[in-house]
Amino acid sequence: MKRVKPLYASLLLVALATSGCGYNTMQTMDERVNKAQGDIQAQLQRRGDLIPNLVETVKGITKQEDTVFISIANARARLSGAVQAGDVGEMSAANNQLSAGLGRLLAIAENYPELRSSENFLALQTQLEGTENRISVARQDYNEAVNEFNGFIRRFPYNITAKVFGMGTPREYFEAEEGATEVPAVEF
Repeated sequence: MKRVKPLYASLLLVALATSGCGYNTMQTMDERVNKAQGDIQAQLQRRGDLIPNLVETVKGITKQEDTVFISIANARARLSGAVQAGDVGEMSAANNQLSAGLGRLLAIAENYPELRSSENFLALQTQLEGTENRISVARQDYNEAVNEFNGFIRRFPYNITAKVFGMGTPREYFEAEEGATEVPAVEF
């Protein structure tokens, strides 16, 4: 019988010991969270790209509503910066700020019948509504992936593996800010 070299024996022992540690599952879940975050970023970027067209269409008819346009431009810039940085908390806050501005913009549009009948405005509004739905689905998918990952790294013995490999920190959920469910007040 041939003797197994100590190096091979120790490698075999390490492979057997770590086969049930959950490292690969953690990596898969972490990548799922990263993908879901990327999906949110892509949809927020799409939204940000649609907004200048919508604003320009509205501007053409409503010349005196500059404060709304300025607030939307500022919110869009903040959202773009947050998307580039990949900061989930900042993306959430900037998204909520932009949603409030868009709510005011769409409320203003209600007072201009020629704008409401504009094909460009209607097309942009439809695209924006579709994007809002995509953002909602992307947020739900992201939060599901985070929930699964965070739950997994908290369970024994996987919590030990997570700490050993530096993955023991729970991922941040994409949450709405306080008051996000309230309809923005629009005054004329």
